[in-house]
Amino acid sequence: MSFDLSTYLVTDSAQARAAGHDLVDLVYEAVAGGATLVQLREKNMPAREFLDLVLRVSTAVALKVPVLVNDRVDVYLAAREMGARVAGVHVGQGDLPVASVRALVGPRAIVGLSASTEDQLYAASVRSAGVDYVGIGALHPTTSKKDAPEPLGHARMAELIALSGLPAVAIGGVGQDDLPLLRASGARGGAVVSAICGAADPREAARALAAAWAADAEVTA
Repeated sequence: MSFDLSTYLVTDSAQARAAGHDLVDLVYEAVAGGATLVQLREKNMPAREFLDLVLRVSTAVALKVPVLVNDRVDVYLAAREMGARVAGVHVGQGDLPVASVRALVGPRAIVGLSASTEDQLYAASVRSAGVDYVGIGALHPTTSKKDAPEPLGHARMAELIALSGLPAVAIGGVGQDDLPLLRASGARGGAVVSAICGAADPREAARALAAAWAADAEVTA
């Protein structure tokens, strides 16, 4: 399957509200600006409310970019059963085992996995795990995820990306200035939360991030 991780939006409805945005509108604007993939991450939202959000976002943007559901495989399956164009799921180390997730969602869904250590990257790369890409983090300190691991920094991030047998996207405090470094390190993209969800203009923020990724700047990690 083919998908573009380069400008990867991870949602945070609280940050969106604080910045004065409806989340569905924010996602639509971000995709219009250049976001290439959307992960709906709502840790504290009740299942029915989260399902409604998944349905509304998928209606708004799923014909343009893949929409993934964070953690809640049940919500993904329910949305898919209801006809939503949801592309897959992203799970963490404390969620269902990825082999079980793959068995539940089937072979055509995208399955992403969070990782922050060499052992976790190796386990993800085993064919039987069924993982399509890894999200490595945290790059920098971040407040958007309460249980985020210790920040890796660019040098360690580059080492882990090089060790990964799967496409890798960096997450955790990622901003516009990080993207050329990440691309030079072999990452397939940068996953952002605050850089779009907390922006005054989500479309322009996504456009700037996409441009930073595409820039042919000479950088060293």
